[in-house]
Amino acid sequence: MQTKDDTLAKLLRSFNLSTMATISAEALLEAEKKNWTHRELLLHMCECEAQERSKKLTERLLKQSCLPLGKTIETLKTALLSEKVRRQLPQLLEGNFIDRHENILAFGLPGRGKTHFLAALGHELILRQKRRVLFMPTFKLVERLLLAKKESKLEAALKKLDYFEVVILDDIGFVQQNREEMEVLFTFLADRYERRSLMVTSNLVFSQWDQIFRDPMTTAAAIDRLIHHSIILEFTGDSHRTKSAKEKIKE
Repeated sequence: MQTKDDTLAKLLRSFNLSTMATISAEALLEAEKKNWTHRELLLHMCECEAQERSKKLTERLLKQSCLPLGKTIETLKTALLSEKVRRQLPQLLEGNFIDRHENILAFGLPGRGKTHFLAALGHELILRQKRRVLFMPTFKLVERLLLAKKESKLEAALKKLDYFEVVILDDIGFVQQNREEMEVLFTFLADRYERRSLMVTSNLVFSQWDQIFRDPMTTAAAIDRLIHHSIILEFTGDSHRTKSAKEKIKE
């Protein structure tokens, strides 16, 4: 015979309150032992449901973000960053730039910490604010969009990418495309302009971006859209990887 507790759990599951359904019997016993009011019991069950939903959402966002493992705030060597970049980090962690649809553009030679910094920032935006973030090497994005275009599905591919509030494009300077590849990358940049945020790492300064887009007019248009609403970060100093390797040799 089904008890009242079983009926309650079944009803809660029918309302998609799975955590409340799971803990309901135990919560009722605890409420009786501690002489909780009905309001206290309901609050406890709702808090448990909210906490579990938040945990599952974070796990889902981290999984779909494709962020590189290990590149977090905890492993970021902030002492090697310039003072200006260090000062900007707390403000960036607030995530207001996303609501303003601003871009973050990180420039510097290889090994200066650009990718780690933006990946760590993306990771924290998920943990703290449940932001929808996607990390992707630029060449992979270009490959995906080019394939979609060939299959007449470019619009659908852009729509899927639009789900993400922030897309981190890593190593845009390494991409030197033919005309078709250049066109889909520009289409992506133009599609997000003033609607969604981008975080971009580049080993090339803007004056060298003709190596990426080849065409002067397209280069100028791409730069114009990126910098119109942007925060520019410069990563200087020695290569973090080279410095780390030298320290290991000394050991």
